[in-house]
Parts: sequence; C-alpha cells; structure tokens
Amino acid sequence: MKSFLRNVVSSLLIMLSRGILRRYKPQVVMVTGSVGKTSTKDAIAAALSGEFYLRASEKSYNSELGVPLTIIGAKTPWGSFCGWLGVFIEAFCLLILPNHYPKLLVLEVGADHPGDLERILRIATPHIVVVTRLPEMPVHVEAYEGPAEVREEEFAPARALPHGAPLILSADDVYARTMAKGLHTTTISYGYAPDARIHIEAAEFLTDADQIGMKGEVLVEDTAYDIHAPGVLGLQQLYAPAAALAVAGALGISPKQALKGLASYAPPPGRARVLPGKNQSTLIDDTYNASPAAVEEALASFVLIQNVGRKIAVLGDMLELGRYSVAEHERIGELAATSVDVLITVGTRARAMRSTAIAHGLGEAEALSFDTAVEAADALTHLIQKGDVVLIKGSQGVRMERIVEKLLHDPKDATRLARQEGEWKKR
Repeated sequence: MKSFLRNVVSSLLIMLSRGILRRYKPQVVMVTGSVGKTSTKDAIAAALSGEFYLRASEKSYNSELGVPLTIIGAKTPWGSFCGWLGVFIEAFCLLILPNHYPKLLVLEVGADHPGDLERILRIATPHIVVVTRLPEMPVHVEAYEGPAEVREEEFAPARALPHGAPLILSADDVYARTMAKGLHTTTISYGYAPDARIHIEAAEFLTDADQIGMKGEVLVEDTAYDIHAPGVLGLQQLYAPAAALAVAGALGISPKQALKGLASYAPPPGRARVLPGKNQSTLIDDTYNASPAAVEEALASFVLIQNVGRKIAVLGDMLELGRYSVAEHERIGELAATSVDVLITVGTRARAMRSTAIAHGLGEAEALSFDTAVEAADALTHLIQKGDVVLIKGSQGVRMERIVEKLLHDPKDATRLARQEGEWKKR
C-alpha cells in the first residue's frame, strides 16, 4: 500500500512539475555524479545568487520526489497527509495563478536504481550540466550490473544537453573526461590537473581560530583568485567553489562577481566539517554518507593536519556495494593501516576493515570494532585524548552522526550536524 501511494504521489508531482517548467521556462543547471553533488550545488547557488533569482535543491533533494519538490519550491512533508496536500495546492497555484518564479534552477540529481535519472530527465531538460566525480567504485553499485553501468547512468544528464551547451566536469576524473569525448558540448574542466580550465593550486588547511578550513587559488585565463571552503578539511573540498566558478563563467559572470556570491558559501553538514571535540580533540564530521572513494579521500586528508596528537579514524559500514562489499572494506582497511594511529569500525561489514588493517601492520590494541554507533560513541568518550584528530565517516544507515554528537565539546554544536530533523531523530 505504501508503495502504491508513493507511486501515485510521485506521478502527480512529476506531472505538475513538468507543467510548471513549461509555463515559466527557467534555465536548469543540473549537478550529477557519485561524490560531492550537494556541496557543488550549494556553491553554484551561492556564486550565482547575486546575478539571478534562483532556487537550488533543498539539502540533497535529488530523487524523482526531491526534484519535483525543488521545482515546486516545497519541503518534504514526510508522512503528513496535510503536508502533502499543501504541496499539491502550492503546485496548482503555480500553474493557475501569476507568480514570480525563479529564472534559474540548480538541481541536484542522483540515481539509486537503474532508470532513476532517465525518469528525472523526463521532468527537466538541463541547459548546463556539472559532473562531479565518477569513481572506480561508485555508490549504489549493488543495484546495477557493475560500476560502469552506474557511471553511465550518472553521466546521462550530459548526454541530454543541447548542441554546444556547457558541460562542466572534473579534470581529475578519468571516467568523466573519457565519456565526454565525442559529445557536441562546450566542455569546461576544473580541478588540480594542469590542463584544467579552472585550475586549482596552492591548497592548504587553515587552522587559525577565526579562519578554519580549506584555502587555495584558482587560475582562470592566467589570473589567480583565492577560493575558500570554510570549516572543512580535504583537497576535494575546493572542487565545489571551482565548479561554481566554471558555471558562472559559462553564464557570462566574471570570477570577481562569482566570488562575491561564494563569500556566503558554507559546505553542508556532515561533509568533513571540523568541530571542537571533548578533551581538546578535533572532530572531522564526515558522517553524511560514505562510499569507497569518499572514505579514501577522507583518510588522505589527514596529511593536511600538522602537529597534532593521534589520528583516529572511526569508519562505519559502506552500504549498497553488493558483491564488491568485502573487497572494498578490505581495501579501505589496508589504507587505514598506513594512515591512522587508531582505527574504530562500526557495523558488521566494517569488521573487514579492522582485520585487514591488523594484517597490514596496525596493532590489535589500536583497532577496535563495534556493532553500533552508540556503542562506539560510549567507548570513544574514554579513548580520545588532548590533541587527537578524530575522523568519523560511514554510510547514512549506520547513523555515525550519533558518535559526533556524543563527542562534541559543546553540545550546542549538534545543530550543525547531519540528520537533526525530528523525523530522523525518531529513527
């Protein structure tokens, strides 16, 4: 019955959102890829905010329910009948009554199962597409025949672009670059690769009390500009503002104008945010979700932090990997053995990380496993010491944000974490 109702609601939302797009004809910037979509979408919205009346996807509204909600301009009512009724009334009003509708939509799109993006592309046709990253082992691979099929689906919005339209992609992603060959688009690349049109360099992690986060430079047509990703750790955090500058340029907005908007950009909760922890420790809250590529990036980020105590990684199950699960958890365990001083795993799948890390040289006393986030949080409150840097990361279903909440120096910082809405807290 729930599935039937969901299908009815989805069909109605799709029909209404198509009508809204036909009536108002906004430009559509579509953000796709396996990693970094929400940060990129938020950075694009910030960069363009001074030049366009726009709307961007709320949080990670990237499904065939989330995209219509963004088009309508409504938040998810969860299970509220009255809330859904309000959404439909709002949509009908947009269709029937005169409205001041956004001139540009920044839509994050994602695929959990085969055909998801095909259905979304029936709702909205992009004018500009941003492809973040298409890694070797993408998320949700268990629902597909293999990684190549996931990458093909996530690249589908690029194939839907009109002739000559801007395609923005990561210059550091070999799959995105390869798949873009032969397309009749105007391709603009960003990243650390020397041939990137928006070239990132001089990246560093700032630790000043009033300026914590990532800083770097981008070269745009031989002119250097400073970019920032405040409050977060990792080279990958500078991809979002660089992609935003690429989109701005495609729309005729100068880097200086775009950077004014980017001054308001703040990476979303649960994406490598740096927070003060108990016992004068530092927490890296990367708990929104986890894929092998994202965990690998998070572990690599430890090298950016200098003169600290122990490096502790708290890693949860990486879900939806299907037949690749064991091998990928073991691979991450091998990486952890050379990246961290202490490894804590959470969940049954993540136990493979611990055993592999021990096999590759990490001491048994420095590698612990727990079944749940709550158990791990209780143990960590007694384990962490002054100067420790604690990375917390795992798939959404493991609820790793509960660990961060328990380890915060100031409980009020819980409002800055992922999944703090009432509906999530009940789960």
